[in-house]
Amino acid sequence: MKELTFASLQVKNLEASKDFYEKKLGFEVGNTNPQACIFKYDEGKASFAIRTPLEPLEDRELGIGVALWFAVNENVDELKEKYIENGITTAGPIIDTPFGRAFHVKDLDGYKLTFLETK
Repeated sequence: MKELTFASLQVKNLEASKDFYEKKLGFEVGNTNPQACIFKYDEGKASFAIRTPLEPLEDRELGIGVALWFAVNENVDELKEKYIENGITTAGPIIDTPFGRAFHVKDLDGYKLTFLETK
């Protein structure tokens, strides 16, 4: 059996992306260093980080084809509204998926973040 335990997204501007995830989306920072920002996670659950590029990223679209799904214990209608109030302009419509109700936003580099209602 294989299990995803960690994902790392390369971003063009680490500080701007950290601000986006922390202040607009409400993610809690667990650890930072000059190359990365790791977000807190529950023991045994997958974690993720944003990091400085491993190779030159000029003139490249980073988020194409990448989607991360986050299970949330709150109403996605209310969460989407909260994100819009926080200045998120890339929130998509709420959709019914085989897993439940969800919506997505795009971060500063075009990565698709899907928030799935689990209650």
